[in-house]
Amino acid sequence: MSFVIEDVLVRDDPVGEAVPLVLDSPHSGIVYPRDFSFVCPFRALRQAEDTHVDELVASAPEAGAILIRALFPRSYIDVNRAVDDIEPELLDGPWPEPLHPSDKSLAGMGLIRRLCKPGMPMYDGRLSVAQVAERIDRYYRPYHEQVAGAIDRLHRRFGVVYHLNCHSMPTFGRDPSTRPDFVLGDRDGTTCDPDFTRYVGAFLTSRGYRVRLNNPYKGVELVRRYSNPKRGIHSLQVEIHRGLYMNEETLEKNAGFDRLQSHLAALIRELADYARDATELDAAE
Repeated sequence: MSFVIEDVLVRDDPVGEAVPLVLDSPHSGIVYPRDFSFVCPFRALRQAEDTHVDELVASAPEAGAILIRALFPRSYIDVNRAVDDIEPELLDGPWPEPLHPSDKSLAGMGLIRRLCKPGMPMYDGRLSVAQVAERIDRYYRPYHEQVAGAIDRLHRRFGVVYHLNCHSMPTFGRDPSTRPDFVLGDRDGTTCDPDFTRYVGAFLTSRGYRVRLNNPYKGVELVRRYSNPKRGIHSLQVEIHRGLYMNEETLEKNAGFDRLQSHLAALIRELADYARDATELDAAE
């Protein structure tokens, strides 16, 4: 069964028995709002997408997990940023509440992007305060409400919950032999039990993938905001190298897509068992 907010998100609920596992794909959306008046080339804009990541993990409900996926693009509003991570210079007037722009925001890559990519403006002027507030209310808040609600419901039911925040990463580094296939981000061990991170890393390594921890991606707002390992709420960010499954220029799937999707489906099944075992252990204690 799916819960849909048109053009905003889809929440796919478990098929059969539920387990305390939530996956979300916040950056795979490709429904571009009509009022998105960007001036940069569309081809360049699309490079910000985590294209196909939602498909790579689409088997989650069959394993008993909840899957939440954004339909709108991150370049319109980025739900993996704090709601006050807004660059004041982007706005045509004062924001009604205090702003706390991060280094990312000051570089043009905050909640609302000022730049499509370094040196390439997203807009031909400033955005109105009303426009930005509308994006927050229409897209940002509903997405966070669904993620928070799913985690809270499962935690209340099972006493523990595991959250996998799914992303893709472009090629970086000049030497392909040192390039990771996956980067796992737990904000230096603060957003989940280290055993959960090790478990995911060991599974991926056993399938022949190169895995790196917290470098260069530690995890951002979605794992920071909802994790609380002391209470049994564990969040881990997963970055997947795009070259494994698609052409990074055309965004078309390549020959590796099916293999990777199969491996991720197996990982999700393993994590469902992991979460189920943690629930039984918690009940025994």
